[in-house]
Amino acid sequence: MNDQQGTPRKPRNNGAVVLMCLAFVFGMGAASYAAVPLYRMFCQLTGYGGTTQRVEQASSVILDRKIRVTFDANVAPGLEWEFKPVQREVNPRIGETIQVNFTAVNKSSKPSRGQAVFNVTPGEAGVYFNKVQCFCFSDTELKPGETLDMPVVFYIDADITKAVESRNIHTVTLSYTFYPKEGPKPVASSEDKTQKLEKKL
Repeated sequence: MNDQQGTPRKPRNNGAVVLMCLAFVFGMGAASYAAVPLYRMFCQLTGYGGTTQRVEQASSVILDRKIRVTFDANVAPGLEWEFKPVQREVNPRIGETIQVNFTAVNKSSKPSRGQAVFNVTPGEAGVYFNKVQCFCFSDTELKPGETLDMPVVFYIDADITKAVESRNIHTVTLSYTFYPKEGPKPVASSEDKTQKLEKKL
């Protein structure tokens, strides 16, 4: 086919268009799949959204200035637990490593497992809130009626007094919410597999 000037028009490459569309769809799918772990990594590195930091050792810098730390405990629907902090607030010196405790009681008639999700407010304090030990690092399983004491060891980094956005923070709230989580599925033994195979035959 010729255009108005008489120059032959190149045929459209439909195959290339299809390949480009498929590549775009695949790329968007891959990006959305990776978004959650990447966002979590970003929050852990920057403290964005009130995400606290995990450290291996206590602070070596302790200031004379104190900071008020309050605690909030919640349980999501589907988990029949009573969950609360032993102390509603503490007033450590900035940089001082201290331990606080939470308790959880399984109010149901069967074993259940939960995972604690946490955040710090105001969000600007998250990057300076350092946890040395926390029950939130792993799942928690409780038997029916069982009560568990759960420690959290933390400190507020002294650098919180240097940054413009955080130096005037005097109160920080550490909040936890326990969500129900399924336990690991039992692995069938070779004997069980043999019995199932015999039944099929």
